[in-house]
Amino acid sequence: MQRAIELSSSVWTATPNPRVGCVIAKHGAIIGEGWHAAPGQAHAEVVALDKAGESAKAATAFVSLEPCSHTGRTGPCCESLIASGIQQVVIAALDPNPAVAGSGVEQMERAGIEVYHLVDFEQKARSVNAGYFKRREEGLPFVRLKLAMSLDGRTALADGRSKWITGTAARGDVQRLRASASAVITGINTVLIDDPFLTVRSSDLSISDEERKLNATLIERQPLRVIIDSQLQTPGTARILNSGGLVKVYTLNENIIEKALADNVEIIQTGSCNKRVNLQFVLESLASDFSCNEVLIEAGPSLSGAFIETGLVDELILYIAPKILGSDGKPLLAITGLQSLDECQGFSVQKLTKIGEDIKLTLRAGQ
Repeated sequence: MQRAIELSSSVWTATPNPRVGCVIAKHGAIIGEGWHAAPGQAHAEVVALDKAGESAKAATAFVSLEPCSHTGRTGPCCESLIASGIQQVVIAALDPNPAVAGSGVEQMERAGIEVYHLVDFEQKARSVNAGYFKRREEGLPFVRLKLAMSLDGRTALADGRSKWITGTAARGDVQRLRASASAVITGINTVLIDDPFLTVRSSDLSISDEERKLNATLIERQPLRVIIDSQLQTPGTARILNSGGLVKVYTLNENIIEKALADNVEIIQTGSCNKRVNLQFVLESLASDFSCNEVLIEAGPSLSGAFIETGLVDELILYIAPKILGSDGKPLLAITGLQSLDECQGFSVQKLTKIGEDIKLTLRAGQ
């Protein structure tokens, strides 16, 4: 099961599907393994069965998530497992998708397959698919906020120059974060000041041969780009609109939309929250309308601070560069009005990694 979870966690994304790994073993040896590479492609169980061939008969399949029992872009995995003659199926977690939700287990048991739920691995399996589980259970995507700062907590010099605070290795790691995201969210200030593409630059991805193999179909994939723009100020010349891929612009209801920004751009009007776009609505929309499992926020201090203030951030990725930018530099977050330490939102450190000359901190919401 550990190997099945390793396979699933090595896949950047299968959005809107979950990441799944499968290992087929017989007489103490692995005879086939597979992973779900992308929507519409073969599921992990089918890939592993193909590799195991006739040897799959009377073998045991270890799957990181309950095999599906419904027909979507591909056929039901349960039927493939039943047809193969597999004797046992061991799962790490049940699928929260209402179209599955235990029916996969029931179908296999009716066919005579012994099914076991290895609960000791359930938390690991859920963690790999935190976004998928959150979307299915709460109607929201998993929200990851990326920030980069100097040792003194600044993001740019006083004149706004910030290229580059962090080194090449850290910037390459950000490309992996983008490649793993269903959508990348930014704000209008970032669009107007930095004019970013927010695309995945495959040439900057520093990855191992195995990671490249597992994600071969994702190397050139671009996530959905999202702009939070209360007053609809996004110019038609913005590079984020003209770099390929789909873009969604969320703005307030009172704005008059005179024309489309571009063929690949959809403008979505929302209600306001303190005269700003309602961020809760944005996340609900991304989950329900666009099936986003995980979103990455790359924005300035105002929007980043707003997401934290509203308690919508699940994970914070903080890159710290060994530089001092000075007290006149731009702050990391714009959060005001805190009267006591009890009002501060807490995060718990999950991991600390040295990347090149920089430090990467991974933190989860909640103390």
